[in-house]
Amino acid sequence: MKLLRIFLAGFALQLAAFMPFASNTLIPVAEAGLPFIDSQGKELPTLAPMLEKSLPAVVNIATSGRVRVRQNPLMDDPFFRRFFDIPEQPRERKTESLGSGVIVDASKGYILTNNHVIDKADEIDITLHDGRSFKAKLIGTDPETDIAVIQIKAKELTALKIANSDKLRVGDFAVAIGNPFGLGQTVTSGIVSALGRSGLGIEGYEDFIQTDASINPGNSGGALVNLRGELIGINTAIFSRSGGNIGIGFAIPINMAKDVMLQLVEHGELKRGRIGAQAQDITPDLAQAFDLPNGTGGAVITQVNPGSAANRAGLKAGDIVLEINGKEVEHASDLRNFIGLLRVGKKVDIKVLRDGKTRTMRAVVQSPVSDGKQGKALHPKLAGAQFGDITEGSRLYGRIEGVLVVNVERGSPAAEAGLRKGDVIISANRKNIKNLQQFKKAIKGSNKLLLNIRRGNGALFLYL
Repeated sequence: MKLLRIFLAGFALQLAAFMPFASNTLIPVAEAGLPFIDSQGKELPTLAPMLEKSLPAVVNIATSGRVRVRQNPLMDDPFFRRFFDIPEQPRERKTESLGSGVIVDASKGYILTNNHVIDKADEIDITLHDGRSFKAKLIGTDPETDIAVIQIKAKELTALKIANSDKLRVGDFAVAIGNPFGLGQTVTSGIVSALGRSGLGIEGYEDFIQTDASINPGNSGGALVNLRGELIGINTAIFSRSGGNIGIGFAIPINMAKDVMLQLVEHGELKRGRIGAQAQDITPDLAQAFDLPNGTGGAVITQVNPGSAANRAGLKAGDIVLEINGKEVEHASDLRNFIGLLRVGKKVDIKVLRDGKTRTMRAVVQSPVSDGKQGKALHPKLAGAQFGDITEGSRLYGRIEGVLVVNVERGSPAAEAGLRKGDVIISANRKNIKNLQQFKKAIKGSNKLLLNIRRGNGALFLYL
C-alpha cells in the first residue's frame, strides 16, 4: 500500500506540472484533475474520482472448456495397451483461462472482450466489481480482429462511455484496467506511445494503439481509458520475450472494436467482403518515382483483379489511394482494415490521386470468391472441416502457399484428429501442395493421411 501511495503521488505531481493555477485556484483537467487534499492541506490531482466511475464497468472473466488430447495411434489399440500393461489414457483435458471485459451497454448487458479470452470455452463466468457473478452468453466472435461480444442478464450495470479513438494523439495519457494474473482488478497508467501499429502478426486486421501502461496476462479484453474515463481501446497483447511487461502493450482502437461489435450484435458474425485490389505502402523511392510531394501518405494500387468491384469502379494500378469513405489512408494496411470492416453490399468512396489530379470513385464491396471444399467430400477423416485456397484478402496471401483450414466443427472427426481453424496445410502425404486442387489429388485414394501443417509461427505433422 505504501508503494502504491508513492506511485500515485509521483504521478499526480507529473500531472500537476501541466495544470495552470490562478489566484490559488486549481483548474481541473478533465475528470482526473479533481482536487485531492494531501497531509499538508495542498491540492493535488488524482485519478481516483475518474476510476471510481470507470472500475465498475470492467469485469473479470473466467472460462472453462475441454479439448481433445492428442494420442499415439497405438494407444487406440486395446491389444497393444494390454500387452504392455498401459492403462487407458484420458481423451480430453479440462482447460481454464482468465481475462477481462468491458461493459459497453448497461441496459442490454453487452460486454466487449478479446476472442482469445473466450475461445473454445464451454462456460463463461463473469464477476463484477461489486462481487456479483453471472453466466455469460456468447453473442459473436471475430478472430480476425480478436474481438468477441458476450452478454449477461443483470441489473444496475455500469457502462463505459465510448470515446472517438480517431482523435487520439501520441502523448495522450492512458490508463489500463484489467485482471492481470488473476490477482483482481488492477489499474496501471502511461501514455499513448504510438498509433496505427500493424504488421505485427498478432491478428488478421491490425491498427493497434501502443501504450506503456503495464499490460500483463489476464489484462486481455480489459479497458484502456483516457483521463475522462472514456473507453479508447481494448487491451489485447504485449511485446515481450519473457512473457512479462516491458512497456510495450497493444490495444484495439475502440472505433474498430465498436464497428465489429455492431455487426456481431446484429448478425452474430462478421461477413467480410473485398473490392479486388492490392496495394503497398508509398516509400520515399516510390514517392519520387510518382512525382509526389515529400511526406505524401497513402497507398499505391499494385494490382486490380479483372471483373472485381475495384475494376468496375475504375481503379487502376498506379493510383494513389488517399481516402476511404472520408478517412485518411496512410498505409496499405489502412486500405485493408477499412474495407475489411464493411459488410458485403456496402458502398465505399475511394479518393485517389492519378496524374496529379484527385478523383473519387465508388465501389460496392463484394463477396470473396470462395472455392471452399467441405472436408467430407475430400476424405472421410476430414469430415467437419472446411478448406479453401489462400485468397488475396487473406493476411497470409503472398506469405505462404498451401490450403487454409477455414473452419472446424467441434467434436467432428477433423477436430478430433487435431485440425484447427486457421491451420495451413503445406504438404499432404509428403507432397507439397499450393491449392485445393493439388490437395485433393495428393490425398485421393489414401486410407491414411500425413499432413504437414503451419500453425502460427510453428509447424507440425498430423497423422490421420
